[in-house]
This record gives sequence, C-alpha cells and structure tokens, in this order.
Amino acid sequence: MAGNKTNITNREISWLHFNERVLQEAADSGTPLINRLKFLGIYSNNLDEFFRTRVATVNRMISMDKGVFHDKYLSPRKTLRDINRITKAQQKEFQRIYNSVIQELAVNQIFVVNDSELNVGQGKFVEQYFREHVRPSLFPIILSNLKAASLHDHSLYLAVVLQVKGKPAAEKYALVEVPVNTLSRFLILPEEDGKRYIILLDDVIRYCLSDVFSVFGFNTYKAYAVKFTRDAEMDIDNDVSKSFLELMVEGLKQRETASPVRFVYDRHIPERLLKQLLAKLNISQSDTVTSGGRYHNFKDFVDFPRIGTPEMEFNPMPPLEHQGLRVNKSMLAGIKEKDYLLHYPFQSFHYLIDLLREASLDPQVRAIKMTLYRVASKSNVVNALINAARNGKEVTVFLEVQARFDEEANIYWAGKMQEEGVKVIQSIPGYKVHAKLLLIRRKEGVRNVYYAGVGTGNFNETTAKVYTDITIFTAQKEIVADVNSVFHLFESIYNAPKFAKLIVAPFHMRNQFFKLLSNEIRNAKAGIDSWVILKLNNLTDIKTVKKLYEASAAGVKIQLIVRGICVLQPGVPKISENIEAVTIVGRFLEHSRVMVFANAGNELYYLSSADWMERNFDNRIEVACPIFDRDLQREIMTMLQIQLRDNTKARQIMPTKSNQYIKGNPNLKINSQIETYKFFKDRIL
Repeated sequence: MAGNKTNITNREISWLHFNERVLQEAADSGTPLINRLKFLGIYSNNLDEFFRTRVATVNRMISMDKGVFHDKYLSPRKTLRDINRITKAQQKEFQRIYNSVIQELAVNQIFVVNDSELNVGQGKFVEQYFREHVRPSLFPIILSNLKAASLHDHSLYLAVVLQVKGKPAAEKYALVEVPVNTLSRFLILPEEDGKRYIILLDDVIRYCLSDVFSVFGFNTYKAYAVKFTRDAEMDIDNDVSKSFLELMVEGLKQRETASPVRFVYDRHIPERLLKQLLAKLNISQSDTVTSGGRYHNFKDFVDFPRIGTPEMEFNPMPPLEHQGLRVNKSMLAGIKEKDYLLHYPFQSFHYLIDLLREASLDPQVRAIKMTLYRVASKSNVVNALINAARNGKEVTVFLEVQARFDEEANIYWAGKMQEEGVKVIQSIPGYKVHAKLLLIRRKEGVRNVYYAGVGTGNFNETTAKVYTDITIFTAQKEIVADVNSVFHLFESIYNAPKFAKLIVAPFHMRNQFFKLLSNEIRNAKAGIDSWVILKLNNLTDIKTVKKLYEASAAGVKIQLIVRGICVLQPGVPKISENIEAVTIVGRFLEHSRVMVFANAGNELYYLSSADWMERNFDNRIEVACPIFDRDLQREIMTMLQIQLRDNTKARQIMPTKSNQYIKGNPNLKINSQIETYKFFKDRIL
C-alpha cells in the first residue's frame, strides 16, 4: 500500500476502502433486499463523484511538470493505476451483488425484466407508456454529427446501431440520452398472478426504438449503454471586474465542457462503434476507460421503488421527540435556562424550524443570522428566514455558493432570499465557510440577549433524515459572543477577532487541538491517565497524524471513529500501538464530529463542523464548540461508547486487511445506530 514507509496511507486508496464498506452493506444478507439495492446506488454515486473530483485532480497532477508537484505521500501515476485496479475489482463484486439481489427478488415474486423478456400484454403497456411519457423527452444525436461538448456529464446514454436488413452500407450510429432527470428510472408493470414486474427506463427505450428511427428507413436496432464523467473541478479566474456570483456561474458552465475523466461502456458494444465514440469524445487510452455490463448509472437505484413486503426495507425509525424541548413551549425561554443538544436523525429536525418560526414571530427578536452550506430543494429553513424578513426582522445569511455540486441550488436560493429582503453574503475570497451557525438577537428589557445554535452538519431537513449530526442550542454569554464575532468576521476577514471559547479555523484550530494533544502527552509522561476520543468523517492532515503518533508513543490512549478517509495507520509497533481506529457504515451516514480529551480528569468536549483535514484547518472557516454542561457531556460519551462497542456495523481500520468486521460476543449483537435510537427513545418514555 502506498505510504507504508512513512506510515501514511494514500488518501485516495483510503477513500476507496470507505466506498468498499458501502458495498459491504449491499452484500450483507442482514440488510433488507430493497436497501441492498439502495446501497448499490450509493456506492455508484460515490464513485461517480470520486472520479469527477479526486481522479480529476490526480489527472491534473499527472499533467503538471515534475518540479511543480512535491507531495511525497502520493505518486499520481501510481495512484491512478491503483485506483483503476481497485475499482475494477470492486465493479466485479458490485455485479455479483447485483445479480444475487435480483435473484433474491425473484424468489420473492419481484422480477426485474428487460426488453427481450416482455410478454404481449407487458409490451403493449410499455409502448403506451413510451409514447405518452418517454418519446417527448428523447432527442437523439447522429454520431457523425456529435460534438463532445453537447453531451451532458453524469448522464446515461444508449449508443444505438441503426441498420437496414440486407444493406450493411446503410448502417449508422446514434446516441440517445436516457431522460432520468425528468422520468423515473423504473417502470412498474401490471401485476400478474401475484407477481410484480419492473423494467428499467433504458429497456423501455430499447423496446421502442422503432418508434424513433423507423421513419428514417431503419428496421434493425441494437443499443448499448455508455456513460462518461467530466472533471468537476472549477477554475475560477481572477477578473476583478466580475462579481463572485458571475465567476461561479462561469465556472459551472466550464463543467459542461470539461475534460472527460472516465468512460464506461457495455462490454458487448461493437469495436467499430466504440472507437468512433472515443474519437468523438476526445477520450484517449490515458483516460479511464472501463468495460461494464448492460446497465450503468446505478446511482438511480437509490430511488428504487417501494415494492414488496415491509420486510424488504429497514424497519421504520421515525424521528423522536426531544425529552427537554416540548411542543407549545417557547424554545428561546428553554434555551435561556440551559443548553440542549439536538441529535438528528434520531431526534426531529423540526425543532430547528420551530426555533426559526418562533424567532420570526417574536416581536422582541430583532435579528437572525445563519450560515447555510447545502440547502434542501424545498427548504423550510429558507422559508422561515424569508418569513422573518417579512416580519421586519433583520436577517443575514452567509450562503456558501462554492458548496460542491450544490452551487446552482445555492445561487438560486441566494437570489430568492435577496428578493425577499434577506441580506445575503455569498463569498469570502480564498475561503469556504463551512461552519454551521445560527444567532438570534432578542431585545429583553434594555439589553440585547443572544441565542445560538452551533452544529456539526448542514441545516438541511432532507439530509437530517439520513445524516447523523448534532446541534447545540445555547445562550451562554461567551459562546454567543464568539458566534457573533464569527458573523462579523464574514464582513471583515482580515480583522480576525480573538475568541473566548470557540475554536475557529483557519486562525488557530490546528494549533489549539495540538495544545490539547500536547497536554495529554505531558500528562501521560507524568503518569496521569491520558486518553483522547475522536469521531470524524475524515482524517488526512499529515501534521495532525504525526502529532497523534507522537501522543501514542508517549502513552496516550487514542480511540478513533472515522467514517471515511483515514491516512493514519493504527496499531503500528512503537509508532501508533496506542491508537485504535474503527469505522462505522450503516443505514445512516455518520457525519457528526466530536472530540473528547481526558485533561487529567476534567474532561473537555467539543462538537465541530470540521474534519481533521488540511482544507478544514487552513482554507475554511470552521468552528469547534465546547460542551460544558455535565449532563450533555454524559450524553455525548454514552453515544461514543455505544459506537465503540458496535460489533455489527463497525470495521477495523488497519494498515493491511482493511474493512474487517469487528467480532464480539455473537450472542450480544450491538448495532450502534439502532442502540442510539433506543437510548433516546427510552428517555422520552
């Protein structure tokens, strides 16, 4: 594995290990059948984004002069070879899992059929659906007329061989985009004798190709699925005459014509057609060209129809009420009395909406400030902010336009809020704002009183259903003053204030955490019990990894829960033998970041928006918020201990043989996400 000599794992390979864990969930017979298909969709979507961003970056590194690129932990050419080798092996496993799930669905009287397997009645149903819904969305391109820039990134196409029987010279080729952006990828056919049937949109089109091309004299058709992925990294120019919003819009247009980084095709496609496609799309052998099966774009399987018995999907886990935040009681009054933690998706996200609604109506509330990074497509958060502005509140939103793949949506919401009188701040040169902050200013008597929310994840009601995140609501004076200072920072980045309690990047987050680790090192050397628990999405910052190695060598016991990339190698003698690392992938996406330090018995707890990555420490505005309330500290520690005892969905992170499931008592299975849900449910009974 790349990086062994320095005990640093290649970050791209570590990410592929993470996506392999998603594939393991699809392979797990304990995962309900429909959810196994959904995990295949998640794996596929993850891989697409990986190629659009990380592989695109590796390709750019390869094109650089050797003297420009200095990262000793990554050889771009070797990394690309390793990526292609690993993804090829994973794709074989993917296909095996898919075939297995399709067979199990058939056992349960659910059949996924293709265009050659339709009976007469089904064929008529498909033809009618095609003519009414599909054909109006089809705009074929004759291959000889194709311009590479006219194809959409991230889309699925059928490469069609058009023939006239007995006239081989009349053969032509065409491309048809499968319109999954406007239509479901899946068509449920009429039930027959208790059997359910589903056909993919690709096969609906295959079955009805004559409806499109027979008018041109063709009478024989064969179609092969192809997809290609473009470089999604944006090159933003420095034209000072343009607004940042204009530059972002131009950057989004760049993606439409960016260089391809991956091309996947049906392995049965004729060689002559494949060569013409590659030539037309300007794809060379140096690009990632992969042969695959009949179907691509499995990301659509995330939305596989809810069909079959309830046992084929996860048991419902509806969001719970919060034991301390009650309906029909003022949240502001409650927060003024004590701090609260909101854990979603275990607890309902509606408390955040309720807080914004209360603030928008309260005549004493004067101002609301909020950061938004990724916004739901139908956002009640934004609606509440707009309503507050309509009610005369001073509403300020920092909306991070550069949130990758959400840029267009965020540009739309920026315009919508500005139309309604919300002050929208859209950019800080050189930085992304990734902190999750809410601040409410209320006039109480003759003074202003502030209330704050600090979160680990986006204020997004859609992702809050599947991402595990934590938000603290507090009125503690020093914390709310610090939150207010962060908002002032957005308008004056070059005048960084001092913070009393919050740890804020890019100013001093890495250094502050280093000080806390150094404190544990000193205590360990003095014989004082010293330990650290870190829960992160990604751990890639090399300086921090070396600091953790230093702490381990000094005797500090370190427990890591890292969902995604982890370049640190635990358990290496004399280097990281005091570090244990686990990773958990389950029905929810682990997303919260939590740091706990022993501190000689006076434990320190932090929630943060930041992973321990170079970009978070140096190029983003991030916040880590201390938790002082002893009850809330115990709440967090309980959750961490549940995860550290997981022997169902937890895997070990090791220098070799990554993704081995942690084995525990077979008679006491602990699925941490289910146990966490039970923990919160028990508190409201």
